[in-house]
Amino acid sequence: MTTDRFQAPSSSTIDRPELSELSELSEPVRRVTDRLAQLGHARLPRWLDVAARTAQEAADALGVELGQIAKSVIFRRRADERAVLVVTSGDRRVDERKVAAHAGPIGRADAAFVKARTGFSIGGVSPVAHREPPVVLIDRELFRFDLIWAAAGHPNAVFPLSPADLVRLSDQAPVLDVVTETAPAPAPARPASPCINLCRMDPVTGWCEGCRRTLDEIAAWSSMDATRREAVWQQLPARSGSGRGAGVFPDEN
Repeated sequence: MTTDRFQAPSSSTIDRPELSELSELSEPVRRVTDRLAQLGHARLPRWLDVAARTAQEAADALGVELGQIAKSVIFRRRADERAVLVVTSGDRRVDERKVAAHAGPIGRADAAFVKARTGFSIGGVSPVAHREPPVVLIDRELFRFDLIWAAAGHPNAVFPLSPADLVRLSDQAPVLDVVTETAPAPAPARPASPCINLCRMDPVTGWCEGCRRTLDEIAAWSSMDATRREAVWQQLPARSGSGRGAGVFPDEN
């Protein structure tokens, strides 16, 4: 009897049912399981103890990054009412304009359309084994990961694969930029250095970027005698790596 030999992440929510056991759960899951077997995909579906109707719920149940969840998003192509399947990374949002540029004008798909075209209910749409073959577009962001997870026809059923597996299982569907631009995370604000308005304290070293002193050294500078100031001064070449400090080093602050 065929069993899944792929090692799942360590999680109490993951079972490793045999193919025949999983096939009996529901027709959509059986359809996905059969299709994966036909295509020679060795990593068979798993059954989660909790329903995962969203990418975040799936990531939480599996103990993986949100981006490792391959979301199957369905659109309706206006020209011929054909389903357009965009398989995207769980931490990305589909850009409908980019999808339309590749597939033609599209509209949103309601639950009835999704069920009729794919044979799956929203929350369990698999990237394979659709009732009617869709137009498939694959998000290139999925290739950030070696292993991803996709729905297997039911909110409790998922299966593991690589992004390359996804392309093969989707009959060499194109890998494209189909998501919205992600703004870079803002850099953390740096505390201003009290030595000079243009300086900032380096968050890693704790030194002023202008004079290479620490906040404590700057605060105590006006009360230091000449000997203590000279002791601080002697440390600055090692901090800056070139000469006596890197920037303005005032006598008073």
